[in-house]
Amino acid sequence: MPELPEVETVVRDLRPMLCGQRIDRIQTGRARLRRPWQKRWEKLLVGRRFNAVRRRGKWIILDLDESGHILVHLGMTGQLTIASARSPRLNHTHVLMTLEGGDAQLRYRDVRRFGSVEFWPISQAIDDLLAEKLGPEPWELPSDWHQAISKSARCLKAILLDQRVVAGVGNIYADESLFEAGLSPEQLGVHTRPADAARLREAIICVLERAIAARGATIRDYVGGSGLQGGYQNEFQVYGRTGQPCPRCTRPIESLRLAGRSTHYCPACQPVRVRASGRK
Repeated sequence: MPELPEVETVVRDLRPMLCGQRIDRIQTGRARLRRPWQKRWEKLLVGRRFNAVRRRGKWIILDLDESGHILVHLGMTGQLTIASARSPRLNHTHVLMTLEGGDAQLRYRDVRRFGSVEFWPISQAIDDLLAEKLGPEPWELPSDWHQAISKSARCLKAILLDQRVVAGVGNIYADESLFEAGLSPEQLGVHTRPADAARLREAIICVLERAIAARGATIRDYVGGSGLQGGYQNEFQVYGRTGQPCPRCTRPIESLRLAGRSTHYCPACQPVRVRASGRK
């Protein structure tokens, strides 16, 4: 699933190409997305202009003139790109918006169809939705973030995957951040010291900024808004490297399942003090 760095890359790619552009025409595919596209939205959207492109957590928000927004979630395999109207329409393209002049199109493609493209006519409604679903952005984590962690009996991996604790971090960057901080993914929140939490907070920011600079990570389907792949997969320290040497100590990277997700770590560089229950 595209995480914060991948979604941020899409937003940064689209912003200069999309802002100020008018929607002239909308075409949709027959397959249903996780949240079905409503045909009635098309009359409400044609003729509107894009005012801004922004991100909140893993969500993309396309702000329109006269209020209203298009809310996009990439799900597992979603791609939101600007393409020439003359380029072939790829299979699994579900929403296609032809922009002013007819030369360019905003296209949403999603092989597995776990993503969504929705029109929200009321600004307050979308603000309320995102406020309910999401916690602070990584750069906005409070200095007393330790208190939120230490109240939880869950392991650190599960805490980082909780979008209400920190928005935008997923499986890849949880593993990479915990390695950066030298903390075990099995360590329980209640046994996490203030210094650990502070180190983890800085590690999350450091890892995400490096990943954004590399345009995110392309493992299978992900591309940025311009259609280019990311490069951070070449910089992974632990994620997807089971059995390979740790870049710090050369001991083999190990994996296990935590919070229902595959988890990669170095047992030497990330020693566990109190092990989470239910290890698989």
